[in-house]
Amino acid sequence: MTTAPEAAARRGRTRRFLLFGCASAAALGLAAGAGWYLGGAAGGPPADGPALAPGHTTGADGTVIPYGAAGARHTLSVWLDPRCPYCAVVEKGLGTTFKALADKGTFRIEYHFATFLDGALGGKGSKRALNALGAAVNEGPGKFMAYARVLFAHQPEEEKDDKFGSTTTLLDLADRVEGLRTPAFNRAVKELTYLPWAEKVSSAFYRSGEKGTPVVKLDGRPLDVLSGDGTGSISPEKFTELVENATHR
Repeated sequence: MTTAPEAAARRGRTRRFLLFGCASAAALGLAAGAGWYLGGAAGGPPADGPALAPGHTTGADGTVIPYGAAGARHTLSVWLDPRCPYCAVVEKGLGTTFKALADKGTFRIEYHFATFLDGALGGKGSKRALNALGAAVNEGPGKFMAYARVLFAHQPEEEKDDKFGSTTTLLDLADRVEGLRTPAFNRAVKELTYLPWAEKVSSAFYRSGEKGTPVVKLDGRPLDVLSGDGTGSISPEKFTELVENATHR
C-alpha cells in the first residue's frame, strides 16, 4: 500500500493508479458504502443462488480461509485481492515463509479476500479467481495454499488484462497443483459454484474496516511486509525476525 511514484512512472497510467496503493480503489468502495460494491461497481451484479461456503472455511458465512493448527497461540491475518500487484509481491516473497511458520505451529493463518479491483479496472478476474480459490480450499487447505501461490505467480503483467476472468486460464493454472483438478473442482470453477460465497467474502472485507490490500497482521498488530518503494517484500529472514520479536514479548 506504499506509494511508489518511480515505479508508477515506468508502468504507465494504469500502473500509476495501482501503485498509488491498492487501497485507493478500496477507499472508493468504502466511501460509497458496501452497497456500491454489492450493487455492481466491483464487477457486475451480485451472483445469484445460495452462498454455499467451501469446506475448510471458518468465520461468519465461511468467509475466512484458515491454514494451520486451530490451537496455535498466534494468528497471522492476511488480506489480499487476486488482481492486486502488491499482493503478488507479498505472496511471491513471503508466501512460502507464511506456510512454513504455520506448519511449524508458530501461528495459524487466516486469509481474507477482496475483489474491489474488478470495479477499479473493469472485468471479473478477482471474483472468478476467488471462486476458483474457494473450489481449491474445498479440496483441502494445502491445495488452496498451492493454488493461491500459482495464481499470484501468474498474475497478468498488465493489470487491466482480465486474465483471471477466463475459466480456461484458471483451470490451466490449476494443472500446476498436483491432484487439484478433481471433477468437483472443475465443476465449481466452470459453474461458478462459489461465486455467491465470493460476494460474501468481499462484503466482509468492507465491513472489516481495512482500507486496501495487502494487509498482514499478527494478533491484530500490522506488520510492514513491503520494502521501502513497495516493489518488493521484506526478506523471509526479516519477516521471521519480526514474528519472533512479536511472539516473545
